[in-house]
Amino acid sequence: MLDDDVVGIVAVSPGANGTWSRAQQPVAVVKEGAGAAAHPRKDYEALAGSDVLDVVADRHHFAGDLMAQRKGQSTSVCLTTAEDGPSALSAPLCVYYDGGCPLCRAEIATYQRAEGGDALRWVDAHGCGSAELGPDLDRAKALARLHVRRADGSLVQGAAAFAEIWQALPRWRWLSTLARLPVVMPALELGYNIFLRVRPLWRPTSDATKLLPRDLLRELRTDHAGETGAVMIYRGILAVARDPQLREFAHHHLETERRHLLMVEEIVPSRWRSILLAFWRLSGWLTGALPACFAPRAVYATVEAVETFVDHHYAEQIKSIDVILESRQAVDADPRTGKQTRELLQRLRALLLECRIDEIAHRDEAAAARGSDQPSIALQAWCALVGSGSRVAVAICRYV
Repeated sequence: MLDDDVVGIVAVSPGANGTWSRAQQPVAVVKEGAGAAAHPRKDYEALAGSDVLDVVADRHHFAGDLMAQRKGQSTSVCLTTAEDGPSALSAPLCVYYDGGCPLCRAEIATYQRAEGGDALRWVDAHGCGSAELGPDLDRAKALARLHVRRADGSLVQGAAAFAEIWQALPRWRWLSTLARLPVVMPALELGYNIFLRVRPLWRPTSDATKLLPRDLLRELRTDHAGETGAVMIYRGILAVARDPQLREFAHHHLETERRHLLMVEEIVPSRWRSILLAFWRLSGWLTGALPACFAPRAVYATVEAVETFVDHHYAEQIKSIDVILESRQAVDADPRTGKQTRELLQRLRALLLECRIDEIAHRDEAAAARGSDQPSIALQAWCALVGSGSRVAVAICRYV
């Protein structure tokens, strides 16, 4: 049992790659001192062998991350208050799951109710903060597949993650033993991958089709097709490019586009998506792969051209939402749904703004990597084709 004045336990054990991991024993017990509300610095009691020199709270009552000053270096650590139950630092396993998936949520609830389930840390990647995921787990990856963080800080995913959960639950342990057999684990992984393909069918449909103007829904259809194509652009680049810097550029941007696609899919239901998605995927892949066959500079110029168009496209949509919100005509026409529609429009505006900011960053990064030299006539013609092709694709997506 923790003393009444103990707010939480800090464990500092950074790995070789700089990411945090859970230590077997805490290195400092953080206590709430007098005047805590007025002073961010808290008293703490260092345990034997600790090299923690100071602990400074980021927020009052230790609700957020902490910064531990260790031998002159700052190391981000995670802290959970005593009221939060088992922390990611003290729990034998930390499970990251998609709470937006009804089937996933039901299965996780079964494990949580099982014997030993209360000793594990359960993190809903759909609604948690970025700090709860850790610096080495992107939200898009956490939503796409089940992940488990072991006590040593290492991550496992897919069927192997299920085996870790089953091993931690006494009544499910036999299944973990069976799953670890050489032939069984690949079969479970295959079955899990098949499930991931059909999982979107069980996701709850969005109310956007009922609350948003039809013209805006058509624009959202273009956004979904565009983000789908953007993911494929970077996959096309990675399929061909061998330049290390270009591959790092593509990997980084691919993760951002995957996150954008997940956010848009939350709003745009399947029945409102373009029926030409297969064509947009192929077009996106070719848009990335073809310039990658020539030189990195051609890829950067292509990305710059695409993101320049996307920036203007998102800016126009944000402006349209502002007009709707200011006019109040479509928003307040029905008093029963007016408030809900306004809130949805505000959330949609924030989403589009976030995506636009990311795309602008992509454009500027590509422009810097391309350099200041004048592009060749052939490259200028290609970029013009990419820009005009994007405009034609948007016009088609609005209706198909």
